[in-house]
Amino acid sequence: MSGAAKILHCHSTFAAGGKEVRCAKLISAFGNGLQHHIVSAMPNEMGARALIDRKRAQVGYPADFPSLTGRPTPGRLIEIAQALKPYDLILTYNWGAMDVVMAHTVFAQHLGLPPLIHHEDGFNADEANQLKRSRNWYRRIALGRAHSLIVPSETLERIAVDVWKQPRQRIMRIPNGIDTRAFSRKPDASKLRLVKRDGEKWVGTLAGLRAVKQLPLLVQAVRQMPENWHLVIVGEGPEKDAIQKAAVDAEISHRIHLPGAISEPEKVIGLFDIFALSSKSEQFPLSVVEAMAAGLPVVAPDVGDVKSIVGERNRNFIAVRDNAEALAAMLNEIAQNAELSAEIGSENRSKAVNLYDARQMVDRYAEIYSSALAGKWSR
Repeated sequence: MSGAAKILHCHSTFAAGGKEVRCAKLISAFGNGLQHHIVSAMPNEMGARALIDRKRAQVGYPADFPSLTGRPTPGRLIEIAQALKPYDLILTYNWGAMDVVMAHTVFAQHLGLPPLIHHEDGFNADEANQLKRSRNWYRRIALGRAHSLIVPSETLERIAVDVWKQPRQRIMRIPNGIDTRAFSRKPDASKLRLVKRDGEKWVGTLAGLRAVKQLPLLVQAVRQMPENWHLVIVGEGPEKDAIQKAAVDAEISHRIHLPGAISEPEKVIGLFDIFALSSKSEQFPLSVVEAMAAGLPVVAPDVGDVKSIVGERNRNFIAVRDNAEALAAMLNEIAQNAELSAEIGSENRSKAVNLYDARQMVDRYAEIYSSALAGKWSR
């Protein structure tokens, strides 16, 4: 469809984490009325491309796009800006794409660039404890000509207004959504390449294996659970060796499983008995909503909007952050009370269906993108 509007997606990474999964699902949902090009600041981390329905979407991965990493010199910024000209809409994601946002702001008028919408989903380990002042100033300036700034959480909305000084009318908060029906179906054990033996119980998580997820901390917490409880970490990333080392050090390697990333998490998450996070920083983690839709209790640190996302009874199991002992206590309390676990899971499922279904999310994104495209596309 040569007349389809062209959209450029600039990502910090396109590994299969929360924002990347959401992007892939939106691309698939919008169908063939758009042409999508995806670039990543980490060209070797492109696992989320497997999640895009190629029968429903036109997608390309330009190899000649300027690097998203490097010093923001005038020469580099104008090179990026020139590369934006062939598109009808620019979509940028997180700090790793902020130089694209800056290039757009500096050269948009001079080069007649298309509108840009920035998405901010959270922070890596280097800003998990405290935002960097220099980056805050850079964001303030770079976002000056953005059509919209989309955030999934109340926490990020406050930061955008109070710290980055963005006008409220340009900030759009859209909670992450999923296909809740798909996650409520019976799981398919064959999709995980891992056998759940009789008597085993699983603490599970879906996460990019990155330092900010603090997965060795989750290993330490599971070490304090009964022997029949295992930890299953579904995902890929650079921290795999650190997780395996933590398992060896804790002498529970036989209870820690890393089956890699999967393209259909809805088919395996129901195999877990408890869903857990150990992250230093989150905002509105999609994986928590997925676990809720699957009817699972969630144990996680009190970061971002996690406590407000889960059901009322589940909020007692949101632990203090950076604390393996606190996580272990929460996990053990649920593990020892099957009735409580089922009640929490049921409440979580109801809340996910009522508030976080993908249809609402897709409609909101489509409305904002269509507005920016000014008649070149409507869903």
